[in-house]
Amino acid sequence: MPLVNDSTAPRIALVGATGVVGTTLIQLIRERGFRYRSIDLVASARSAGREVSVEGRSYRVHDLDGFDFSAVDVAFFSAGGSVSTTWVPKAVAQGALVIDNTSAFRMDPDTPLVVPQVNAHELEKRPVSGVIANPNCSTIPLVRLLRAVEDRWGIRQAVVSTYQAASGAGYSGIDELREGARAVLADADSPGVSKTFSPSLAFDVIPSIDRKLDDGFTFEEQKMLQESRKILGLPHLDITATCVRVPVVNSHSEAAWIECDGPVDRDELIRALAALDDVTVHDREELGAFPTPRTAGDPNRVHVGRVRISRTNPRAFWLWAVADNVRIGAALNALQIAEALVERGVL
Repeated sequence: MPLVNDSTAPRIALVGATGVVGTTLIQLIRERGFRYRSIDLVASARSAGREVSVEGRSYRVHDLDGFDFSAVDVAFFSAGGSVSTTWVPKAVAQGALVIDNTSAFRMDPDTPLVVPQVNAHELEKRPVSGVIANPNCSTIPLVRLLRAVEDRWGIRQAVVSTYQAASGAGYSGIDELREGARAVLADADSPGVSKTFSPSLAFDVIPSIDRKLDDGFTFEEQKMLQESRKILGLPHLDITATCVRVPVVNSHSEAAWIECDGPVDRDELIRALAALDDVTVHDREELGAFPTPRTAGDPNRVHVGRVRISRTNPRAFWLWAVADNVRIGAALNALQIAEALVERGVL
């Protein structure tokens, strides 16, 4: 059992334990056999007092307000940016190393922004800030693919369109999509439900995620640019994105056009992508094959298809990627960061 009586195993806390990322993290701890000495489940006052099962043991959820992190080695924060902004510095001051799943600290120069398959070297020592940031759910699968492309061909430019699922907004997003779909199916003239998404996401797409910036881009699109540059160590990487919310319950999709410094051979590109850890290339055997959020398969892998070299520019190619945004885009990446820290003796 991962709960062990071993002083070398970390004491962990999950902040946002009752949310979609927190509950998935609990599942992954069991699935991956992550060893811990103790576990505290923490959430807002609304969820405090609930009983949650972790590997057959019942744990009472603590109220974040007043929770003491002094007996915690690593705290996973998945409760939103405002919560992290307020509470992460307090957790660090009390001695916890924080793995934060919000945008609050991603661009802080003293905080590493980590995708273990790409820049695990950032985990060789405890960061000055006491925080390791988990990237955006659309950035993570993209940079895992771009790393191999940059290493072999160099990247001149990347243009990305994302198709992001309702689960990116948590349980409230999932519930609203389902409720809105039922309303529109019952009455085609119904405006649906639009508390989390505006307009209603039911049977529609919304080409705007997060707040709009002065230049017309959204914060979600800016995050993909800034985070990709930081993770890949390419401060001048030319990448631009359009982020779209689509009526899919879970798993984000991306269409990426990538122009390289030199001509790209498709067979070599397929081999390079297929050789990456936990990446499945669907059109390796069948040209044009592709994954979808419902059909991709293993939710712990990045799924790639429709790899096409441009007919008019041999340096450029298109690909289609699908990844479980709650797992790969959040909880799994966070747990893999913790696993790497344990392996290196930092935890």
